[in-house]
Amino acid sequence: MIYINLFVTFFKIGLFSFGGGYAMLSMISQEVVLRHKWLTMGEFTNIVAISQVTPGPIAVNSATYIGYKASGNTILGSVMATSGVVLPSIIIMFILIKLIEKYKHLKWVENAFKGLRIVVVGLILGAAFLLMNRETLYGYSSYIILLVSLVAILKYKIGPIPIVIISGIVGATLLK
Repeated sequence: MIYINLFVTFFKIGLFSFGGGYAMLSMISQEVVLRHKWLTMGEFTNIVAISQVTPGPIAVNSATYIGYKASGNTILGSVMATSGVVLPSIIIMFILIKLIEKYKHLKWVENAFKGLRIVVVGLILGAAFLLMNRETLYGYSSYIILLVSLVAILKYKIGPIPIVIISGIVGATLLK
């Protein structure tokens, strides 16, 4: 039964989440932490961090790990959760490709995409605020790492890979 629950839960997440992995985070935490209680918020935050530093989309990495953990450490749990989260995108993309090619010249289609872009920004901001909790930000050192990272990204245009590596090293030394 857990395998069907994993597939259905992540299919729903994949079907109703727009804007990519970060935008999905609030929905994933709602389902996985609050509704099904497969993970604690601390475990979820750790999964997000691990998904950040591993290759691949954050939603797929998260689903794979959550499926594994929630099913009692089985590969089938990973497969079901991962399949559930990616299948809606595959189906929707095939449908949208056909529709966009046919109707891309219409003004309302253009306006719909403008509206979706605005919503995606809101969803990503929501995910950022979701991850700002006591298990993630504790003590002055963690706030300093956050602020320095933001300045490095926004002002100096430093990419995410050096930021993740440097923050990991600084965190390992400061946050003991």
